[in-house]
Formats: sequence, structure tokens, C-alpha cells
Amino acid sequence: MGFFSPHKRHANKFNYTPRYYDPAKEEREQRRAERLAEYERFMDSIVLARNYKFIPSSVQQEPAGPTRLLSNPNYELSVWGSEVDVCLPYIKGVTPPYYFVLLNYTLPFVDRYTTEQTHDGWNVTFSSTLFSATEYNFTLDIYASSGTATLTIASTWYPDVQYNGSIVSVN
Repeated sequence: MGFFSPHKRHANKFNYTPRYYDPAKEEREQRRAERLAEYERFMDSIVLARNYKFIPSSVQQEPAGPTRLLSNPNYELSVWGSEVDVCLPYIKGVTPPYYFVLLNYTLPFVDRYTTEQTHDGWNVTFSSTLFSATEYNFTLDIYASSGTATLTIASTWYPDVQYNGSIVSVN
């Protein structure tokens, strides 16, 4: 062979062990799939019944504010029937310095409540003035397979505020 001939290389050899049927493993996988499907049906039922609570674990002012972790168990957005209970920290301010205020309202009704099923869960939107002159638009993206959600509160006067957390049933 010449100096410039390509180096010939053989295919990598490995020992292949065939997978054998394991009935216990197949049974575990089937039970796991049934539990996951049951959880998604549970999430669907509480969203359609308007009987759920969003518990935030972090808050961030859009578009690029710092993410702050929330550990207060009293922060929540509860929906039951036509009522919505809001107890969330909210970041106000048009220009820095921004400041936190507490949105602490029980709303007997909200405007334009819509529920739309998506490929990975639900999209719930509604709006309210929160007893003020400013309209706040709430968008809750619920991921049914994991029980997590992203809440975005948009206002005409302030930048959007986004929360990440989980969805549980109202007891």
C-alpha cells in the first residue's frame, strides 16, 4: 500500500446479549403507564370542574428579571366554581426600582374565563380588575402529565409577571 492510501478500519465488535421477555418488568411498565394515565385524567377533571389550586414556587418579572424562589405556603391562586382567590406577590413598577406588593383578593367572579385543552394539558385564561382601574389578564398553562403550571399575569401598566409552580385539587 502506498503512503497516501486510506486507513482501513474494521467495524467495532461487541458482544450482543439478546433481551429476554421479563413478565414482571412488563407488568411494572403497564402499571406505571396506568398510573400516569389516571393522573392525567385527574388533572383533566379538576380543571374542568374548576376545583384546583395553583401553588407558585418561583416568580419572575418579564422579560428578563431575576427569578425569586417562593417558599410561603400561603401564596396561591385558587379556582372553585365561579370564584377565584388570589394571594400572590406581584412585582410593580414601570422602571427600576421595582417593588413587591401582595395581590390578596377574593373575586366572586372573573371576566372571560376560558379553558382550552392543548396537546400537553390545559390553557386557562381570565381577566379581572382586582377592584382597581387596571385590568389584569391571567394565563395559566397547565401541564397535565406532570402537574406543573406556569401562570402569567399581564397588565397594561406594568411588565408581565410569570410564576412557576404546581396544581393541586382544592379540598
